Amino acid sequence: MKLVVIGHGMVSQRLLEQLRASDTSQLEITVLCEEPRAAYDRVHLTSFFSGKTAQDLSVVEPGFFERPGIQLYLSDRALRIDRERRQVHAASGRVLDYDRVVLATGSYPFVPPIPGRDRSGCFVYRTIEDLEAIRSASAQAKTGAVIGGGLLGLEAAKALKDLGLDTQIVEFAPRLMAVQIDDLGGRILRSRIAELGVGIHTAKNTVAITPGERCQHCVKFADGSELEADLIVFSAGIRPRDELARSSGVAVGERGGIVIDDACRTSDPDIYAIGECALWGGKNYGLVAPGYQMATVAAAQLLGRRDAAFTGADMSTKLKLLGVDVASVGDAHGTTAGARTCSFCDERRRVYKKLVVTEDGTRLLGGVLVGEADEYGTLLQIVQNGLPLPAHPEQLILPASGGAKPAIGPTALPDSTQICSCNNVSKGDLCTAVAGGATTLGALKKCTKAATSCGGCAPLLTQILKAELARRGAAVDNDLCEHFSYSRQQLFHLVRVGGLRSFDELLVKHGHGLGCDICKPAAASIFASCWNEFVLAPDKAPLQDSNDYFLANIQKDGSYSIVPRVAGGEITPLQLITIGQIAQKYRLYTKITGGQRIDMLGAQVHQLPLIWRELVGAGFESGHAYGKAVRTVKSCVGSTWCRYGVQDSVALAIQIENRYKGLRSPHKLKFAVSGCTRECAEAQSKDVGVIATEKGWSLYVCGNGGMKPRHAELLASNLDKPTLLRYIDRFLMFYIRTADRLQRTSVWRDNLEGGLEYLKEVICADRLGIGAELESDMQRVIDSYECEWKKAIDDPQTLRRFRHFINSERADDNIVFVNERGQPRPARPAERERLTEVV
Repeated sequence: MKLVVIGHGMVSQRLLEQLRASDTSQLEITVLCEEPRAAYDRVHLTSFFSGKTAQDLSVVEPGFFERPGIQLYLSDRALRIDRERRQVHAASGRVLDYDRVVLATGSYPFVPPIPGRDRSGCFVYRTIEDLEAIRSASAQAKTGAVIGGGLLGLEAAKALKDLGLDTQIVEFAPRLMAVQIDDLGGRILRSRIAELGVGIHTAKNTVAITPGERCQHCVKFADGSELEADLIVFSAGIRPRDELARSSGVAVGERGGIVIDDACRTSDPDIYAIGECALWGGKNYGLVAPGYQMATVAAAQLLGRRDAAFTGADMSTKLKLLGVDVASVGDAHGTTAGARTCSFCDERRRVYKKLVVTEDGTRLLGGVLVGEADEYGTLLQIVQNGLPLPAHPEQLILPASGGAKPAIGPTALPDSTQICSCNNVSKGDLCTAVAGGATTLGALKKCTKAATSCGGCAPLLTQILKAELARRGAAVDNDLCEHFSYSRQQLFHLVRVGGLRSFDELLVKHGHGLGCDICKPAAASIFASCWNEFVLAPDKAPLQDSNDYFLANIQKDGSYSIVPRVAGGEITPLQLITIGQIAQKYRLYTKITGGQRIDMLGAQVHQLPLIWRELVGAGFESGHAYGKAVRTVKSCVGSTWCRYGVQDSVALAIQIENRYKGLRSPHKLKFAVSGCTRECAEAQSKDVGVIATEKGWSLYVCGNGGMKPRHAELLASNLDKPTLLRYIDRFLMFYIRTADRLQRTSVWRDNLEGGLEYLKEVICADRLGIGAELESDMQRVIDSYECEWKKAIDDPQTLRRFRHFINSERADDNIVFVNERGQPRPARPAERERLTEVV
């Protein structure tokens, strides 16, 4: 198929990426771009004035157009489409045959028909060439005016401020950002921006631009007032680039825009349109996210997946304009029939927040946030998923003194959500069981079978039980167990602040009774996180669970596994030989793990010290595969070997693994480092994922695989290495301090009040003022690290525990192996009986 893509902006590039991600051997793609450079990030154009280069803004992966089957022509505009001959004619004289065409021509900046608009020193704000012209002119200017007070206008005003100009904003409407926010929100925004020294002129109808007396231009208004400026930028909105479709007989809307259907097809079924040039359902979408959705749909259609459909897009936005947080969610203006509003305004702090709800107050329709936008993520989820509102929805936007803000946790999950995948138990099943009388965790497990197989869903099961009991008016506590009237988070702080180092001391001061299998391992984990003392010390060993007790994972047949640390997956030939010799000597099953390590299984308890003595002698350390700790840092080969790599991912992975090895936490932690955005290390499925960019490193957090996979979220991007490590330090220690027992980072994040935005504020902006403290806590753990197995084999008292029987040195005769594929495996019951009969 010959595909011609006309236009090469962000949306066009997303289409090409979607196509290239699939098998495109049957596609011959030609791209016409009228600009002199390939697609770049228009959303962050303003950063061009704060030091970013055109290359920095590029969204095209290096080498993307060097692959076969795709050709990009720069500075070449499509002039017409000959639909009869199925050809595209370009300004260069090229004539391109096509089977399909995708129009991604974008939009152009609207300049009102004002006399004088063509004067030298008047600009639009659209391309890098526009920005270069503005920067050049600013060298001879002192004042600048932006005509237009919408999103783009405020972005342009930020650019003029960054250039050091005295900046003025002129807006025809009675308020700034009239499309997104209401009158009161506009008033707060105006006061915030005015505080920055930007002049604001609303309700001004510009009628002419003439020579000025003190400046190059004089902007004249219909009310007789004037404003002088040396430089003028028009940013009064955009219009779809539909002229090519119009001249080719492809249907366009009455007010512009190329008409498309749900498949992104135009009136000609062989021509598609995506992005700002497209008109779907009578609506143009001026944001990049809807354009990306269209690109995904168009790519699927071109590849033969006819079920893909564009059904509209959410226009919610969150921006920082001139340093002011502004967000608009859903029906921000309350145009829905019966809509009611609830608002909070603090003119002293210049903060405004508004909710738009249904007439009965049960559903959120939209919202506006100005000055602070921490609640954006929560409000967006509620609107997009149709989640029910709390009894007092105003708590969603009131400050802390007005009541705690409800978190999007287990109560927000729909009843159809699968909680236990092993036994196919949904949230609705659990709620029904609770209503039927299963009001304890044990009763709920027995009734539904949830958490009775692998147990991975147990933490979420507990949260749902508590949430459902609370909803029904039953008393619910978050006590760790019957011996402590505190949650894990509270116990952590009691240990940390009180300097407590033993379970007996903790029990005397804050608990009662003797302890149990819940509180003892939890306390052991807290002690390890705080003080990093040897977990098998005489006062710590009795607290450990079955795996930590022997520093190894117990297997189904009663044998144990050995997993030495292989930082970043990098291993020497001699170390490989050592592992092979040990596995052969002790007749162990060996397997490469998903975390780029070698697992040796089948060791008996008494063999563990013997094996580890040889491993430690060869330079290996404990891999902590048995602990709720940092397990692995997966890595690709990075820029050292890979032709696509842009950073040395192996070196960073090794540094990160050596930095955090042995760190104890509420649940296991997995990391990954990818050397480029091709993501071969699968960093976005990890608790901590790092992806290289040409400008540094992007940090992703709170992802996981397992029973309920969760995509990690971007915490910060383009970080240098010291900042990256500082943020990881803070993130890990904040998680360790605040998470519940056995709560993965993904579940912790889902229940974290304020969500990702709050996490960014805490980790990156140090909103709570605890950044240095978190870093200090982490450094204490790093400085006190000791390999647990090295310490164990050097301590005669610890070695005494590694025996099957208290009164005998005998091995465990119940562990029986058979050979399969050249390696030992545990005998199945029938095989065991047969072997026993033979003996």
